[in-house]
Amino acid sequence: MAIIYKDTHDFSSEQLQDLFLSVEWSSGHYPDKLVTAMKNFETVFSAWDRDKLVGMICAMDDGIMTAYVHYLLVNPEYQRQKIGRELVRMVKEKYSDYLRIVVVAYDSELTFYENCGFKKSDESSPMFITSLWT
Repeated sequence: MAIIYKDTHDFSSEQLQDLFLSVEWSSGHYPDKLVTAMKNFETVFSAWDRDKLVGMICAMDDGIMTAYVHYLLVNPEYQRQKIGRELVRMVKEKYSDYLRIVVVAYDSELTFYENCGFKKSDESSPMFITSLWT
């Protein structure tokens, strides 16, 4: 199996729903919103096994100094194949001239991101307001 990487913002709602639900993310229950979100991200790199979307990374930026990784997900059937690492590498390359690339990681993901070159801040903590659509 050869994974192909693409720089595209065009996905079907089914492709996004399948990927997001494969990692049990609740946003997968809103595939039409995800389609719109992908069109609005500055950066979207995706990983494909033939015509199956198996991974993606999405980032927003201010155009010059800071980029924010919003999504990084890989279908569990394809994890441990360095797909996530390659997607992170693509973002790091695109934003290599920026001062900072920021990611909010769950504690269970810290080792992965540290292995990709990120450092945990001792001075700040992520904060959220989560709204559930009805």
